[in-house]
Formats: sequence, C-alpha cells, structure tokens
Amino acid sequence: MAKDTHNLAVESGQDVAPASAAQWTKKHLIGLEELSAAEITAILDTAEMFGELSARDRKKVPALQGKVVFNLFFENSTRTRTSFSLAAKRLSADVQDFSASTSSLSKGESFIDTAKNLEAMGADILVVRHSTPGAPHLLTRHVGCSIVNAGDGAHEHPTQGLLDLLTIRKHKGRIDGLTVGLVGDIGHSRVARSNIWGLQKLGAKVILCGPPTLLSRGFEKLGCEVAYHLDEVLPKLDVINVLRIQFERDTKSVFPSISEYFRLYGVTGERLARSKPDLLLLAPGPINRGVELTPEVADGPQSAILDQVTNGLAVRMAALYLVSGQGR
Repeated sequence: MAKDTHNLAVESGQDVAPASAAQWTKKHLIGLEELSAAEITAILDTAEMFGELSARDRKKVPALQGKVVFNLFFENSTRTRTSFSLAAKRLSADVQDFSASTSSLSKGESFIDTAKNLEAMGADILVVRHSTPGAPHLLTRHVGCSIVNAGDGAHEHPTQGLLDLLTIRKHKGRIDGLTVGLVGDIGHSRVARSNIWGLQKLGAKVILCGPPTLLSRGFEKLGCEVAYHLDEVLPKLDVINVLRIQFERDTKSVFPSISEYFRLYGVTGERLARSKPDLLLLAPGPINRGVELTPEVADGPQSAILDQVTNGLAVRMAALYLVSGQGR
C-alpha cells in the first residue's frame, strides 16, 4: 500500500482509497462466497487504511457525509450492531438503528415492505441481520439501496470473516500458505462458512474440527479437511479459530454433556503447550469461558480476540465505504 497517501487521506478526510479498491465494483456485500480474492483483498486493504483512525485524536472523516445508514437487526447482537453503528458515524453518515420488536412488523407488515419504507425515508445502505438464510440477498431484488449482510441464519457472516482475515494478516503478515483450524459448532456457524470461503480464496488450508454431530463430511466438498480429534490436528495449525456452541440453535442433544465437549474440544493452556509456539488464537464471540476455552487461553499472549473487535470496526468502515461507491 502507498502508506503516505493513505495517511494523508485519513488525516484530511479525502475520499482516497488504496489502489486495490479499484477491484471493488459491487453495490452489495452479501457473502464471501461470491467474492474474488482481489475483491476480498480490496476490503482488507481499505480496512487497514481506516484502522489508522483509531490511533489518532480525530477519529472521524467525512467520507459518507450526507449518506443514511439503517441497521436492521432481527436477531440479538452486541459487537456487530454496535460496530456497524460506530463505523457509520466515524464516516460521518446519519445512522438509525431499527428494532424489529417495536416496529410495524408486529402489526403484520412484511420484511420487504419494511425495507421499502426505510428506503423511502432516504436510506442509502441497509445493514441486515436476519435468522433466515438469504434474507439480505432477497432485499437486493426489491430495493435500490445497498445491502450489507450482518449475518443471515447459518449461511454467512461476511464482515466477521473479513475481520478474522484482517487479524490473521496483521499478526502473521500473510494468509497464503497458512493452516487454519476452525473448531467447534461448525454445522450451525455462519462465521465458519465465511471463513472457509475467505481463507481458501486467499490461499490458506482449512481444517474443520468438532463432534460428528456438529460437523458432517459434506464440508469436504468445499475443499476442507474434516477431523474429529482436536489433539491430532492442533500441532499442524498456524491459527485456531474457536467457535462457540450455539445453544440458542437447539444444540443441547448433539453431545452428551458440556463437560464431555470441553474434555474433547476445549482449548486449554495444556493443549496450547502442545501446539506451535506462535499459534494465533481467535474467537468470534461471544465466548463461553469454560466451554470452548479457558480464561487463561482467552486472555493469554496467543489470543487476538480483542484485536478482532478492533479490526471489526475498521472492516465495517471499509464495507460501508466501498458499497457506497466511494472507493471508485
């Protein structure tokens, strides 16, 4: 990247994107499956540019001044929703959070009609989280504004996948050639699917590990290695991404007990001692301490969990910036 140019752009608030941003021509961000390696790199490079803002006294730029961003969240969220709101505000957009529980949806209004009404109020970008896979893609066929997928069922969570990629790239200096393990509730995880697409397109090898009831051999069709014994694959990994058990998606009967799951798949200090000394540990959160990993691991020197949160803000700034067309 042309670092001096980017520093000037961030300092002055000019709409100057990295050269790779020219690869981005899409109006929406629905998933990483549909993106090329060049388009993924464009988002990561742009995110690095915006990441510089966090270290400055002035953290706001006028890149999206006059634009209107609505957050349509039909599922609970802390990090993603707050991160998108803050990202839009740092780009000087007008932001409005939408709550499904207090909206006209409770009176029978349809999902599509709700989106059309928000567009009629001047929305330029709709950030959508929904429990139904494909819901954000559906909106792209009914509204003219840009759609950013903030997680749709068990399908994809593209900005989480992107912030994981950015965290790996910043810590390891590359993604190509790394071996990355995704461990835990793969079957219900939209984060796993976005990571699989993004990692493989940027040249990483992906190993999936978890109980057979949460990880089918069908994932091998996506080019992944599937394993059921964490202790066997852990020494091979350069990065481990620990996915939480999604108890809200009826996972109570997929393994005998939490203690049994922790014994076989919990990431502990003892297990990390048998891994590569420079192993990077990620977890998309919220983390269940004592279920997927221990406090000593979550807060330890190999953990980049809080870096993921920081990088998530930069990635969501980049996503909003690029889908709005400013990068072009």
